[in-house]
Amino acid sequence: MAAAFKTVEPLEYYRRFLKENCRPDGRELGEFRTTTVNIGKCLCGIIIMGEVLLISGYRGSITTADGSALVKLGNTTVICGVKAELAAPAVDSANKGYIVPNVELPSLCAERFRSGPPGEEAQAASQFIADVIENSQMIVKEDLCIANGKLAWVLYCDIICLDYDGNLLDASVFALLSALKNVHLPLVTINEETGLSEVNLKQKNPLIIRKHPVATSFAVFDDQSEVAGLLVSVAAAAARLVVAAVARQKRAGVSAEEGFAQVCSRQSQAETTLRKEKGKAGRSKRSG
Repeated sequence: MAAAFKTVEPLEYYRRFLKENCRPDGRELGEFRTTTVNIGKCLCGIIIMGEVLLISGYRGSITTADGSALVKLGNTTVICGVKAELAAPAVDSANKGYIVPNVELPSLCAERFRSGPPGEEAQAASQFIADVIENSQMIVKEDLCIANGKLAWVLYCDIICLDYDGNLLDASVFALLSALKNVHLPLVTINEETGLSEVNLKQKNPLIIRKHPVATSFAVFDDQSEVAGLLVSVAAAAARLVVAAVARQKRAGVSAEEGFAQVCSRQSQAETTLRKEKGKAGRSKRSG
């Protein structure tokens, strides 16, 4: 009955919970989702309000990847695997390596997704992750260069959603960062005599992670903005905004949906745009 009511009257469905200052999953409005992270070949912990409550041994999310992590953010589950390969750097970026993120939303994660080529939401999520990597400088591409103009690392970061229940980008950024932090790359050198690369698998070094971006989702519903919100349908939310930021730095990326056309880089711009879109959504509903 509740599922049918949510489908037919999504606005009224969420209003009833907001009036009681709670969410459909039982949490209070300001309460974080229980977060669990499995880090490849390291540890498993449950994190609530920034505190690790449980730690146990774990043998790896993806054993064939160079780094991996599985993140559960409430009922949303995302897995990230990082595969490292060697390649020649681009001509116009001779001293840089590559980072290639890809977000997949298979049909198994939610009913509204279909098998086949990536849909609009998956493509937007991949672009958001690429923007976060580039703007936050969590990894400096120069650090991936082995020999200027000759050899560099390529990091393929595949993020797959296993269970979609909102906050996809929050979970994806968390999974990406966790996976990258347990990547260890072998020492690679160029033989001056032969000009060939030599890989020392016995000596491995971790990636240099310079920044730790965190993504937070906002949903505008009627006249209330909700932080790290529940899964609000497109019809129910007046606007949605996902902000990724690092400590003492401008936000790394902004993903705006439902009528947002401007990518904001400063707090004042983001707040102004959010107010404008709320006004537009209200006028659109009244005129309709």
